Parts: sequence; C-alpha cells; structure tokens
Amino acid sequence: MDLGNSLFHARKKSGLSQEDVAEKLGVSRQTISKWETNETLPDVHQAKKMSSLYHTTLDELITFDIDLKEIEQVIEQSNPKLEAKIDWTSAWGKKYPILLQYQEQVNVPAYAVKLKRMLDDLKKEYGYNDLDAFLVLKDILGKMWKDR
Repeated sequence: MDLGNSLFHARKKSGLSQEDVAEKLGVSRQTISKWETNETLPDVHQAKKMSSLYHTTLDELITFDIDLKEIEQVIEQSNPKLEAKIDWTSAWGKKYPILLQYQEQVNVPAYAVKLKRMLDDLKKEYGYNDLDAFLVLKDILGKMWKDR
C-alpha cells in the first residue's frame, strides 16, 4: 500500500474528515488531499502529528494496512464465550470449500491419531498445555505451508 492510501485509510479509521485533519494540523484541506493522493508528501513533523491524531505510531502510519489493523483489533477484543459460538469450519468454508468437503474423503480418525501423537509429544517434551501445544503445531504447519 502506498503512503497516500495509508494516510487516507488511517484518517477514515479515525472517523475524521479532511477538513478536521487540516484544521488540527494547521494546513488546508487541499494539502491533506494532496498527501492522500500522493501528489505531495507531508514533512516528518506533520506525519508525527498525524500519527498522534490517528492514534497510531509513525511506523504504523507509513505502512498502515486497514485489513491487518482490523484483524488485530478483532483478535484483541475476542473472548472465549464468543469464540465458542463460532463455527470456524463453516466460516472459513465459505472461502475454502474443501473445509466443508474433506470429511467425506479423508480418513479423519487416522490423521487425528497422528496429530494427537504430535500434540502429546509437544506437551510431554516442552510442558505445554493443550491449547499451547495446538497453537505451536498449527504455527509449524503454517510456516511449512508458507515455505513450500
């Protein structure tokens, strides 16, 4: 994402108009527009003021990714009661249909035994509880997928 888009999304996420930001920074609305369309760049002093105004760090403002920010906020605000109500397979199955189909094709109990053995090994060898062992195994699988 380019800086202009980052500034635009950070401003929108903060619920501010270009006029609001311009007034708080002591510049014109057109200046804010030029920053958001990459016609010009704010100086470091103005960028620092914007990061404070948008309740983010300067580094985050420069690389602001609205989707990632929203996901991080959802994770921070989640609670076990809400998570228990979510059918994750159905939710992710909308994007990845294989999650709704594989149970009919794959010998799930056989794979479950192998995975349970790996989880037990992690718990025994490192003293992890059930959840930590699951998260570690999930992370290992995720890294293997990414590195393939």
